[in-house]
Amino acid sequence: MPLQKVHFAEEVPEVFRASLSAIRRELDVPAEFPAEVVQAALTAAKNPRLPELDRTEIEFVTIDPPDSMDLDQALHIERDGDGYTVHYAIADVAAFVQPGDPIDVEARKRGETLYAPDKRTSLHPPELSEGAASLLPDQVRPALLWTIQVDASGEGTDVNCKRALVKSRAKLNYAGVQQDLDAGTASESLQLLREVGKLREQRELERGGVNLPIPDQEVVTGNGEWTLEFRAPLPVEGWNAQISLLTGMGAAHLMMYGEIGILRTLPESHDDLRRKLENTAKALGIGWPVGTSYAQFIHGLDPKVPAHAAMLAACTVLFRGAGYTSFSGGVPEQPEHAAMKSEYAHVTAPLRRLVDRWTGEICVALCADTPVPDWVRESMDEIPKIMDECDRKAHAYERAIVSMVEAGLVAEQVGSEFDGVITDIDDREETRGIVALTTIAIEGRVTGKTALPLGQPVRVKLIKADITVGTIAFELLG
Repeated sequence: MPLQKVHFAEEVPEVFRASLSAIRRELDVPAEFPAEVVQAALTAAKNPRLPELDRTEIEFVTIDPPDSMDLDQALHIERDGDGYTVHYAIADVAAFVQPGDPIDVEARKRGETLYAPDKRTSLHPPELSEGAASLLPDQVRPALLWTIQVDASGEGTDVNCKRALVKSRAKLNYAGVQQDLDAGTASESLQLLREVGKLREQRELERGGVNLPIPDQEVVTGNGEWTLEFRAPLPVEGWNAQISLLTGMGAAHLMMYGEIGILRTLPESHDDLRRKLENTAKALGIGWPVGTSYAQFIHGLDPKVPAHAAMLAACTVLFRGAGYTSFSGGVPEQPEHAAMKSEYAHVTAPLRRLVDRWTGEICVALCADTPVPDWVRESMDEIPKIMDECDRKAHAYERAIVSMVEAGLVAEQVGSEFDGVITDIDDREETRGIVALTTIAIEGRVTGKTALPLGQPVRVKLIKADITVGTIAFELLG
């Protein structure tokens, strides 16, 4: 589960550029691609492995943020009796990248694409990820074509994955699709995305699954000043995510049946975590009725409400401990992703996440009833270790950027007073905790002379805001 991202509505202010560079140096974020990797990508772009099956007649579209060029997924949905047929085309990275070639070697070092407000550090060279392998509009591309049957209740009933040529008809963005859906001018396929997405959300709630609609943080400038605001995700973003989740669950089903694969797994959370989240909800003035599950509570949150947005951010702790589990010749003892309440696998973002190339190859082989490629079998136990390490780096990178921006927004206000709410208290020291400001979408550490009043409105004084280390500190007044 990704953390909230920071976006700048305009160009990144100069005050942050040096700090962003320092963060990248400290975390050893890769720089530009080596020349041999770029050259290999240019050669691969001209000589992809193309499948015989041609499904370019399917009217796929992609839905992504407006500035995205690394387009992993293209979608088309049609009615099928009382149910639906979901076609989901996923970029075929293995059509361009061979095991052991310079692109593959570099990708194993990087693990996944990293995002910052001023640049994207890609998993693959842009000649592939934003060019020849990307599902750009009006271009014939090799893809892994997932065909999933969904019944009238939203339950997946059959899944198949094979290589095919596809062609996207349009590069759409979330805001535009949402506008067309609201206006009633969207295509039938997009209207069915809303229909299937809502059904899948209901199925998720019924099985007790959790999918957090985490708000983005955006730096908004105006009149020479800037502030930090939450941007709640649009409904279509959730519906689109449900198709990806549906595909990941279908992939996990194939792997469990075939007794070979790499799953995304998460153990069940403990009672003390629920108590901690209940305390946070109380602090934010959000009711959590007795007997209400995580899923029911989270589905009732509205990310457009500031207190709810803060609660959703707190709920990301539910996904801590997630990892990858590889298996062959049997099934894992604990195969489930506890937040999904289902087996689940990452398969839908191979341009941006290394493991998806392996899981895609496994699923294609299982559906064709052919042996899983030797290079996959020989290396699949290494992938969880690579992904766990790059996940830690990605989270540290995002946390450092969020902290840097928050510190920058109040750096010139050291000594100023703010209204806030105590949202967390240190288990070992009741005079230390976290305060969420009510006038700006940031939070920071706070100390008091006596025990902090959890859930109570407070007045705090900013005593430290250091952009270079991303530190904010407050003291409780009164």
